[in-house]
Amino acid sequence: MTAQFDRITAARQALAKLGVTIAEPHDTDHVPRVPTLGEYLPIVIAAAGPGANHTYGTYWAPMATAWGHRHLDELLASDIEATKNTAAASARSRRSSRHGRHAGEHVAAAARAIYNRAIADGLIEQRPALPTAS
Repeated sequence: MTAQFDRITAARQALAKLGVTIAEPHDTDHVPRVPTLGEYLPIVIAAAGPGANHTYGTYWAPMATAWGHRHLDELLASDIEATKNTAAASARSRRSSRHGRHAGEHVAAAARAIYNRAIADGLIEQRPALPTAS
């Protein structure tokens, strides 16, 4: 722990020589806390129309069960992608089936609806998309 403290002290001294100070948040009451998915999902459901609730409710319930304890800013795209793949693999096969493609797309759309609402409510910030390899 002493090595860590020494590095922090050295960093502060270097910044002080440059005339830069770092404010330490001692009072975190003013910092808004990002809600958990379980706390926020009822707000999304109340704001969504009947069509969205009918379509996405099937996917929101398992998301709340799996991730309800996690804060919105803790979920990764990988988590949603894994759930999308699971939904596609476990979709009912019918004559007109597209091998679960639509179920997977609905998972992504359901998650998008949650995050678009959270961005609109100012709870999280939209991050720019990472460039894709071409």
